[in-house]
Amino acid sequence: MTSALALLIILSAYLFGSISSAVLICRVFALDDPRLRGSGNPGATNVYRLGGALPAALTLLFDVLKGMLPVWLAYFLGLPPITLGFVAIAACLGHIYPLFFRFRGGKGVATALGAMFPVALPMTLMLILTWVFVFLVTRVSSLAALITVGLSPLYAYLVKPQYTVPACMLAALIIWRHRSNIQRLWRGTETGFR
Repeated sequence: MTSALALLIILSAYLFGSISSAVLICRVFALDDPRLRGSGNPGATNVYRLGGALPAALTLLFDVLKGMLPVWLAYFLGLPPITLGFVAIAACLGHIYPLFFRFRGGKGVATALGAMFPVALPMTLMLILTWVFVFLVTRVSSLAALITVGLSPLYAYLVKPQYTVPACMLAALIIWRHRSNIQRLWRGTETGFR
């Protein structure tokens, strides 16, 4: 029964993650499709470029909820940490490869962050502070995201060691999704906010 429940929550997390907040909010605000403008990434940062603070904040909120709600449900039902990791990854995969939007999604950073909220609030705060600090220093969102997710396994080990493996799983997925950003950072051509 537990295995069936876990599979159901993992599948639901993917489907929930497949709802593209950025695309829907841009439609509500009559903005261009974020997959076709700006960086081409349907995430909060690109929505900010296209429409400003309010649409970006709403996109960020809903992307965070896509990770937080499925993991919170799995946590509430007492599923083991490794299963919570798979639920979080399913939500992120839904965001990255959304079934309802031709599998063209975002980078998964906000959704991954949301997945941390139910299990380790101190870790989540450490991640947020890390992202804000790196972004304020560099003004490059992708670099802030990469450093933050790169540190997440360490933070998990320090705060709740039982979630270190799920944090590693999430970090690997997000870093892999940022591979084009890593190439641009290496070449010095990544764009930032000035």
